[in-house]
Amino acid sequence: MPYRRAWTSGYGQTAQGGAGFHARARGCDPVAGCVAARSVSMSELNALSTRLDKWLWAARFFKTRQLAIEAVNAGHIELNGDRAKPAKSVKPGDEVTVRKPPYQYLLVVKAISEKRGSATVARELFTETAGSIAAREKLLAEQRAMPAPIFKGRPTKRDRRVLARFFETAEGEP
Repeated sequence: MPYRRAWTSGYGQTAQGGAGFHARARGCDPVAGCVAARSVSMSELNALSTRLDKWLWAARFFKTRQLAIEAVNAGHIELNGDRAKPAKSVKPGDEVTVRKPPYQYLLVVKAISEKRGSATVARELFTETAGSIAAREKLLAEQRAMPAPIFKGRPTKRDRRVLARFFETAEGEP
């Protein structure tokens, strides 16, 4: 028997007093009515979480969503200590580890955004842990302390000979 739409008043009640078509659309029992309503609707749940690749793009860690997806698939991104997939849901309070060599960022998600905004807006989406900031600053100081490279640009023929002699002597020694 095909489904017939029951006549309802403006409040989802049928003329017989039970819940009608609108209640069925919400997933309630048509006879008992909506006794136990869900505490969080799907739209509210979606507002509290978003895809990992979309959040990384909105937080400006990657220029495009495709680059974010490739980084997640390559294993450069962890969510709560586990390797994640691009469609994994991110919600406030989650810990995200982003490895962009040579740096590693340990972040705590503060807010969710599905739109890419300015850098100041993106900065409000996360907080970086103190240990992560200290490790990045230490690595930056080490890189600045390193000497400048000996060869600049393409090596000349003489430079290649010097390098070849260096590697030959290094291979001959025990």
